[in-house]
Amino acid sequence: MDVTAIRTFLAVADAGQFQEAAADLSITPQAVSKRVAALERELGVQLFVRDARGSRLTIDGQAFLPHARTLLHSAERALASVRAGRRALRVDVIGRQLSLAGLLRGFHHAHPEVELDVVTLFDADTALAAVRDGTVDATFRTVTMPGQQLPRGVVAAPVFDEPLHLFTGPRHEFANAPALTPAQLAGRRIWMPGNLPGTEWTAYYDELAATFGLTIDAVGPDFGIEPLLDTIASSTTLATFASEHTPLVWPTSHDLRRVPLTDPTPLYPHSLVWRAHNPHPSLASLRHHLTAAYPGRPTDGVWTPAWTRPPDQP
Repeated sequence: MDVTAIRTFLAVADAGQFQEAAADLSITPQAVSKRVAALERELGVQLFVRDARGSRLTIDGQAFLPHARTLLHSAERALASVRAGRRALRVDVIGRQLSLAGLLRGFHHAHPEVELDVVTLFDADTALAAVRDGTVDATFRTVTMPGQQLPRGVVAAPVFDEPLHLFTGPRHEFANAPALTPAQLAGRRIWMPGNLPGTEWTAYYDELAATFGLTIDAVGPDFGIEPLLDTIASSTTLATFASEHTPLVWPTSHDLRRVPLTDPTPLYPHSLVWRAHNPHPSLASLRHHLTAAYPGRPTDGVWTPAWTRPPDQP
């Protein structure tokens, strides 16, 4: 549907006259008439009745009016989403069902005036390049992987450290444990089919496994979190890791167990990454919201990989 014709229809509906709508749009009355006539042909209905007093909406025109306003608003937002200097704040998260998406929802509730677009980029290299090039304003990542450097002009700050829990079914040997140490998992099989080479989360779990002598098993297709939990629920030997704040839902019949890890507690560290000279006016609000709520990483009783370092501040 022609957005220009929709805009012209709304101008006539608001002005009540074709001539006044033409003046508002800076076009001729004849052009207004042609646009409205073309829209009426496309819709197959008459939208206006013209008489000596001006132009009145028909019943079909009245029915179409609110939808036309919604359509025009959506079109304008679509243009703004890619127009430099006007688009919404664009933030990358690894997954929309993870805790990081919850951080963004909290920001949205605190700052409802900020337009926000959430995108998902799979790997860290792609996300960091998008931040560097300005196609994404910020990303949440664990920085930096072994051998990885932040692109020039890109900076980061820690904003969220998430403790890990062990997930088991009701017949697993650790199902009834109130807590476990990572050392107690030595030799045990932790099934994580979503761990793919080259990702920062795989680098994290590989380091965890090497440090505490456990086995990360990534064999098998990754069908998503629900099939993973289905398998864990019925297994006596398989377990998996999940972050403490990751929102998970499963059938009550699964009777899954979430066991905290302590002494030390493995923390999965998240940083907000952005370009130092990004001019988006809402980026500073997001940074302040997240860093103000970050309590700082504990120095005792926790574990993070040696390669996750506090990044330099801008």
